[in-house]
Amino acid sequence: MTKEAILTISDLSLYYSKKKALNSITMDLYPNEITALIGPSGCGKSTLLRSINRMNDLIPTVTITGSINYKNRNIYSPKVDTVDLRKEIGMVFQQPNPFPFSIYENVVYGLRLKGVKDKAILDEVVENSLKAANIWDEVKDILHSSALGLSGGQQQRVCIARVLAVNPDIILLDEPTSALDPISAGRVEETLLELKKNYTLVIVTHSMQQASRISDRTAFMLNGDLIEINETNKIFLNPEKKETEDYIAGRFG
Repeated sequence: MTKEAILTISDLSLYYSKKKALNSITMDLYPNEITALIGPSGCGKSTLLRSINRMNDLIPTVTITGSINYKNRNIYSPKVDTVDLRKEIGMVFQQPNPFPFSIYENVVYGLRLKGVKDKAILDEVVENSLKAANIWDEVKDILHSSALGLSGGQQQRVCIARVLAVNPDIILLDEPTSALDPISAGRVEETLLELKKNYTLVIVTHSMQQASRISDRTAFMLNGDLIEINETNKIFLNPEKKETEDYIAGRFG
């Protein structure tokens, strides 16, 4: 039985002024899978990731052609509200970026924006989100302390909890462990594998070991092109394209 894609990228190209950064990308994301985007620096991985929830809209010189279909509509349609879109397709960044509030207020931030005031609801969301982000036991007694007092790895998991609190379908992660030590990175990886049961995840990573450990599918990008996308074990053990094989063997990049 073939899975049905949760999101479809079709012929997506992106320009910064006249410089083409993405070249006719076509790929699908599937529910309850982790898709890793790999490739050398500057190949377009983060640009592609940021296109999936229109973060590139914040850059005035960007022009985009093609489409990204999610829930039966093109997210680049003028009718799509980007604030609502980013609740459904959340983003976790490379550097942990908790707000200068308590851990509790970080997690409920999106709900407060929606006007949720009921303390019982907020308490429940905080507990569930922090548990899902694999950090509840570490912070449950200090919820009203500043999130900035946590270690980098803990901050990153609180940022994941903040994304989870608004109940997204898809979570985008831009090198979420590159600023962390190996033990903290391992905890974040464990969290992502657990989250896969309920969410679709896309991770940009420079670590091929990380891609091979946690992803179901891997997309290899080079110079703005999607060279190939396939099940992760096929990409690593039996790639179809010579460029993919060269990159994985460490012959360039």
